[in-house]
Amino acid sequence: MASKRNKRIKGNQDTKERGAAGISIRRFAVTYVLLMGVFFSLLVFSPLKDRFDINDAYTKAVVFLTSKVLGLTGIPCTHTGSIINVPGIALDVRFGCNGLEAVMIYSVAVVAFPGTWKKKALGILAGFLLLQVINILRIAALAYSGVHFKNLFEYIHIYVAQGIMIAVSLAIFFAYINYAQSHKTVST
Repeated sequence: MASKRNKRIKGNQDTKERGAAGISIRRFAVTYVLLMGVFFSLLVFSPLKDRFDINDAYTKAVVFLTSKVLGLTGIPCTHTGSIINVPGIALDVRFGCNGLEAVMIYSVAVVAFPGTWKKKALGILAGFLLLQVINILRIAALAYSGVHFKNLFEYIHIYVAQGIMIAVSLAIFFAYINYAQSHKTVST
């Protein structure tokens, strides 16, 4: 009788540690924190950064693409390094604004979440592309607000634009969770 009760208690503890999908929340959290530590360390690791600065290359690509989008809107702009110059304002696109942080946070969450490596790879690729398109449009919208709504720029930059990236990243991760847990059903 006592062993049945002990098994039931242990089973309840296992259920409490696992989310609705049956994943170990503790395992997800530990994996996530460790991987984030590794990826952030790689960004600042001097021997690697001296050979190839991932953040710098990434930022320059985002600035270049954002400048092209701004050119399509008719807003005159130039860019140098991490700076986008538009009439009346210069935007300095740095880590946290370039989208790399959002991609890292999302990608690590995908890797930490249970699923096949094929689904993880597809989830990371799709999430990366979506996050970059949205981030480039976000930076272009910030430039537009800097040109046409200077008095609201700081508010839009700090509260609206950052909130959008957080919400979009979370929404894409929720979509990935749904995808990762989907199973093919074969009808007979």
